[in-house]
Amino acid sequence: MASFSFEALERENLGETVYARVAEALIKGRFAPDARLTIRDLAQSLGTSVTPVRDAILRLIQDEALVQKSAREVRVPIITLERYREIRQIRLKLEGLAAREAALKATARDIERLRDLIARNERAIADRNWTEGLELNQTFHFALADIGDMVVLRGILNRLWLQMGPLIAESYHEGGRAMIDNHHAVLAAVEKKDADAAERAIIADITEGGNVILERLLSRRAADTAKAG
Repeated sequence: MASFSFEALERENLGETVYARVAEALIKGRFAPDARLTIRDLAQSLGTSVTPVRDAILRLIQDEALVQKSAREVRVPIITLERYREIRQIRLKLEGLAAREAALKATARDIERLRDLIARNERAIADRNWTEGLELNQTFHFALADIGDMVVLRGILNRLWLQMGPLIAESYHEGGRAMIDNHHAVLAAVEKKDADAAERAIIADITEGGNVILERLLSRRAADTAKAG
């Protein structure tokens, strides 16, 4: 299994907690695409029995965040080019809507929260702390739905990011300024309560930041085609 490990869990609401912890690790890219996960290793890392881990794994397979290769083999999926494009198209619509609502509903406290996330993300990038930068990037995106008070949309985004987290993590450090520059534009639009500008900025962020992911997927396809030939 991948080297990432969890802190031991308390016993209350164990099943939900295990699911939430593994889901969070996937969203934040703690497991790489095609990483092999074992129930026993996860249970040991979480300090729990195998039963709640098995239940969490089954739920994550239903969420399409993990794939069952065999009775004993569960892996993080390798997202295909076509699937990535579909998910990105959905994200453009949904996160654009979240940005619009955030611009219309943000309080002064919400704006300061976004400003703080950007500042911390800038420091993480400057320090080449890609793990923290990636986590702050994800938090910024989810914050827009939270500020917009869009509970249903937040749940849909959570499922999409379950699938996208490992792929974004794989490419994040290669994205450079494209991974954060448009966050400043989003913040400026939210401060002005300009819903149209907020939507345009988050669409630019997803599109420009996603170019490096597209390049990686295209290169992978070309390599696979060459091997098959």
